[in-house]
Amino acid sequence: MKSWRFHLCAIVVAVLSLLGCSLIETGSEEISARSLFNGQDLSGWHTDIPAADSGDPVPASFSVQDGLLISHGSPGGHLITDEEYSNYTLTIEYRWAGDPGNCGILVHASTPRRLYGMFPQSIECQMYHGNAGDFWCIGEDITVDNMEQRRGPRERWGVEEG
Repeated sequence: MKSWRFHLCAIVVAVLSLLGCSLIETGSEEISARSLFNGQDLSGWHTDIPAADSGDPVPASFSVQDGLLISHGSPGGHLITDEEYSNYTLTIEYRWAGDPGNCGILVHASTPRRLYGMFPQSIECQMYHGNAGDFWCIGEDITVDNMEQRRGPRERWGVEEG
């Protein structure tokens, strides 16, 4: 149970602790970058915290401190943008403040709480220590031909952008 909670909280942490999280919309002739996080508060975001469904008060899962998005780890949940996006490039900057952990960024989310009553059907851009750069499908299977060949050598440095 603890590892499941940690995984969920870590996903939220990843979404919340993004420094310089920006979006480049490429649907028009002009490419414009904009930050999804204003560095001051959680304006433009909402949460999905299953523990809050009971109606009982629950502590805040996310906050902003010194211009950083913070996940408190419990109760577990997700931080979600109020707006929907398509045809974009998402660039994030993150770090582990302590020991490496487990987190990810969920994109193209559709059916809420599809897995374990917690995770939406989505594609997870994995940031779990030792698996960063992997894509995990939540709620459905997607096959990619020649995945090992497309990825390139494990020794290669990469940029988390996509």
